[in-house]
Amino acid sequence: MKKINLTITGCMGRMGQKLIKSSILNKNFKLVSLTESKKINKKINGIKPELNSERAFKSTDVIIDFTIPKCTLEVLKIAAKQKKRIVIGTTGFTKKQEKIIKIYSRKIPILKAGNMSLGVNLLMYLTEITSKSLGNKFLSKVYEVHHKGKKDYPSGTALMLGEGISKGKNKSFYSMIGKKYFNKKSFPYSKKINFNSIRKGGVIGEHEVKFSSGKEIVTLNHESFDRTLYSEGALAAAKWLKNKKPGLYSMRDLLSFK
Repeated sequence: MKKINLTITGCMGRMGQKLIKSSILNKNFKLVSLTESKKINKKINGIKPELNSERAFKSTDVIIDFTIPKCTLEVLKIAAKQKKRIVIGTTGFTKKQEKIIKIYSRKIPILKAGNMSLGVNLLMYLTEITSKSLGNKFLSKVYEVHHKGKKDYPSGTALMLGEGISKGKNKSFYSMIGKKYFNKKSFPYSKKINFNSIRKGGVIGEHEVKFSSGKEIVTLNHESFDRTLYSEGALAAAKWLKNKKPGLYSMRDLLSFK
């Protein structure tokens, strides 16, 4: 099988470094270019990182982007012009930025996920089922923990889980967003979805969804121990996306969850 030419943006970041290592070990890919937001004067695996540009993306089949929203939109603009496929693991997009991504997906295949883990995407699926099954008599909330260097909160994964709750109730996610707490020891349930984000140490990722009727509590949770599961998930997404038509996809499509 012909190898898939791959570009990794944000190559000096935590996920960028993991993606480089995972792609080198994966026989399905050939790493052809790396990009960063500023000039890097050293080679990585024989490749000199470049700024995001048409030249940097010229030889690639798929771009994997784990950066920041502003950078992702810059990458998308170039990718759409060159008809390149892109896997987006970046989080923290505004509602307006989400709409822009949807517009680009009319031109190119995009797989976007707040989390590339199989387990987390299964958790989201179970969250939706649980929300639908329990109905409006149960209130819900989402708790998440990440390393102290993570800037955005709630995490993209926490928002994914909130979206699962709202889908289960057949309501608009944005209409269901409640209060966003930061580093609180405890936080309340609400008729909307409240979030609590903890930032400490080197925690890779912990997520928990709770449903309460006041008489009983149902808890769904997931814990990550190795960041490699995200890079391997992103590569699986890139391979899957290689033969897809323009559109906005998710890990749920890749995993064939109904």
